Amino acid sequence: MKFVRSSSGFTLIELMIVVGIVAILAAIAYPSYQEYIRKAKRSDAMTALMELQLAQEKLRANCPFYAAEIQGTNNCDTTTPDIDVAGSTTSPEQFYNLGIVSSSSSAYVATAAPDGWSDNDCGTFAINQDGPDHSGTYANERCWGK
Repeated sequence: MKFVRSSSGFTLIELMIVVGIVAILAAIAYPSYQEYIRKAKRSDAMTALMELQLAQEKLRANCPFYAAEIQGTNNCDTTTPDIDVAGSTTSPEQFYNLGIVSSSSSAYVATAAPDGWSDNDCGTFAINQDGPDHSGTYANERCWGK
């Protein structure tokens, strides 16, 4: 009687091929994942700026000017145009610092700058009384997802 030896398991060559394929897939997937994370962080800036725009418009409905600072109140003292608007100086997920760069009776510019991380493609987001501000050094339309 002759015994037939059955092989079980993988050879080293087969294992190395699988490891190579996994490495190639990871090299392709990792940059896509990083871009997904950057887009998620950018949406934090957009959300914060839209909330700030809404707060500015609510204030402007009762006051003859836009707020010059972000604080915790929303009063309208018509004798002092350097008032503040209710809100936070950081975005909801705290990836961006918010600020009002300029304001007047008819216009304002608010920005969201990355806090503790680098966004080389988009940088600082800005919004004004008309919506997203794509001028100058601010994030372009592609960064806003349009």
